[in-house]
Amino acid sequence: MAVDQLSRAFVALADPTRRDIVARLSVRDATVGELAESYAMSMQAVSKHLKVLEEAGLVSRSRDAQRRPCHLEPRTLDLMTTWIERYRQQAEERFRRLDAVLATMDDEPGDTPGHPDRPEQSEGETS
Repeated sequence: MAVDQLSRAFVALADPTRRDIVARLSVRDATVGELAESYAMSMQAVSKHLKVLEEAGLVSRSRDAQRRPCHLEPRTLDLMTTWIERYRQQAEERFRRLDAVLATMDDEPGDTPGHPDRPEQSEGETS
């Protein structure tokens, strides 16, 4: 998948109506008219949303006699997921390293109450 297509896919999914259309198409194929029934917008407006999703490679249309059902293209979603997963794993690795550093700091002398480097305050004492 070209970077431009990946960008188009993310831009297409930035719109909540298009995300909802993708969610609906993940359940079953639907025509523009069937999709338009779910929104307070014209069939033409829904068609424009579908065109953006098609250009991004997220949706395709086929011909079934007079019907033109739209269906989700899972391959594009899989490519997006793979791209996201790579960065999620990198972020998790950074958090694991940070957790390890913080754990060693907790174990250092002077961090526990009653340690000679940090005298405890008696009740009622303020710093």
